[in-house]
Amino acid sequence: MSRKFLAKGLAAVAAVSLAAHAGMAGAAPADGAPLKIGIIGAGHIGGTLAKLWVAAGHEVLISSRHPEQLRPLAQSLGPKARVGTPREAALFGDVVLESVPYGALPQLGQDLKAELAGKIVLDTANPYPQRDGDMALEVRRVGTGVASPRYLPGVRLVRAFNAINADDLAKDAHRAGQPIAIPLAGDDADALAVAQRLVRDAGFEPVVVGPLSRAHEFDVGTPVYTRLMTAPQLRQALGLK
Repeated sequence: MSRKFLAKGLAAVAAVSLAAHAGMAGAAPADGAPLKIGIIGAGHIGGTLAKLWVAAGHEVLISSRHPEQLRPLAQSLGPKARVGTPREAALFGDVVLESVPYGALPQLGQDLKAELAGKIVLDTANPYPQRDGDMALEVRRVGTGVASPRYLPGVRLVRAFNAINADDLAKDAHRAGQPIAIPLAGDDADALAVAQRLVRDAGFEPVVVGPLSRAHEFDVGTPVYTRLMTAPQLRQALGLK
């Protein structure tokens, strides 16, 4: 075997190894390619986004504690939608949308820690004390951008789609004129880029507010929470350039 041939062979092996490592580390999906999106919690927000993303050409796996109840929704969406368990959704997705009651996050993060490790996770959950108990009071005190990473360790978290009502999400997607803005916060640049793409694919305009430490600026109870604004209006309200 010639040295030249051996060098080429070793280079090929190294390239494959690096590519595999990048995939395991949760590398961002290729720009423009349809994504596989695992949806954990397919209620009003998750179910609506499943419809919008399938219409944009993505594949979704919708899941809940009772996946059999989601079969009619999946069937209505066609061949790009399927049903599974939360674990199957976590494994399926290039990106995972988590849309569950905030009180469920600690158990979800514990149960799916390995499956979600390194994944881009869009977090829509909002803390309501009347539903989620005392933990919601602490989350509201520190902000979701601080609390959610504690419950979902090891993921590439983006706060997204938490500041819009489900009815508005359904009726204002792809509206005529200037689109409605969706605020985002995250610490991972690639995850934010993917989140921005998915906001646009859903028919809205993304506004990156900043790192997770700024997610509290559009948390429940803030002046911009559930207010329908265009991107310039939202930027002005939050003091963004």
